[in-house]
Amino acid sequence: MNVEDLIEQQVTTHPVVLYMKGTPDQPQCGFSANAVNILKACGIDNIFTVNVLEDPEIRQGIKDYSNWPTIPQLYVNGEFIGGSDIVSEMYQSGELQRLFENQE
Repeated sequence: MNVEDLIEQQVTTHPVVLYMKGTPDQPQCGFSANAVNILKACGIDNIFTVNVLEDPEIRQGIKDYSNWPTIPQLYVNGEFIGGSDIVSEMYQSGELQRLFENQE
């Protein structure tokens, strides 16, 4: 399975996927920590996370897949939502919480 197929499988088989640096318990950058904290504040506990620092192919592959240059990247129901700034803005406006209303 190539990297694009693996990413496609990950984002389509898990309702909430976060490509991040580090893990939810030990994020390796502030932006990844911010994204995890926002998801937790939304009550999302079933986050499927991918530590891009463990696999250079995934780290580049997710950027190519989304055509988005930075990590973290959030996917909900297979749809690319955005990075840390967009997730923060959506949370502050209440849009992110509405997106998750039907997740549970």
